[in-house]
Amino acid sequence: MIETHAHIYSEDYAEERTAMLERAWQAGIEQIWMPNCDHTTIGGMMDLAGQYPGKCLPMIGLHPCYVKEDFEQELRIVEEQLSVHPFIAIGEIGMDLFWDKTFRRQQEEAFLHQCRLARQHGLWIDIHSRNAFWETVALIEKFADPALTGIFHCFTGNLEEALKVIELGFKIGVGGVATFKNGGLDKVLPHVDLAHIVLETDAPYLAPVPYRGKRNEPAYLELVAQRVADLMETSKEDVIAKTTNTALSLLS
Repeated sequence: MIETHAHIYSEDYAEERTAMLERAWQAGIEQIWMPNCDHTTIGGMMDLAGQYPGKCLPMIGLHPCYVKEDFEQELRIVEEQLSVHPFIAIGEIGMDLFWDKTFRRQQEEAFLHQCRLARQHGLWIDIHSRNAFWETVALIEKFADPALTGIFHCFTGNLEEALKVIELGFKIGVGGVATFKNGGLDKVLPHVDLAHIVLETDAPYLAPVPYRGKRNEPAYLELVAQRVADLMETSKEDVIAKTTNTALSLLS
């Protein structure tokens, strides 16, 4: 299994990070992809990338919730990192209008700038879109580069939105929300081809049932795979094989 989105550098794991990762490998996880948030998360993320080469793979980017007055300085740090380290993607980037719309214009500017960086460096993008799906789509369409691709991480939208993700040439990142009774993905996944889906936990957030409300971890990805299999009326093994291939195709 490929865990396509987990903040394993989080302080939530400070006391047992090694054990948490051991549980992930035991659960059949081959790679964990680590999205960045801002300059403060780079150090811990790169330490893990160094300790687990080929297994813990870093992205670089400025998360929309961290876009403030100093966002241009943060973007310069992203550019500096790109010049000295290899990354699998630009992420997580996007739009978040859930808590605060104060920096909406800056979020848009930061997103488009990072889309340009992705294309310059031949990387895909890992999208965070919360209460801002169509706003994010509008920016992708404004960017107007059909070669831009990536993942809409932690997808929680409806079928129309899922089909739009696919139309744009992006993958649908499915996590613990799929296991929630009112998560809504039971109305979406049966109508989408498995080829467009990748798996994630977004650990330490959004733990799947039966761990909902507790700290999440990559080992729980198996529960997401099983739920996707149930909703799509196929086997867990089929889900794991196909989502792994889809994820790896982003790296090639």
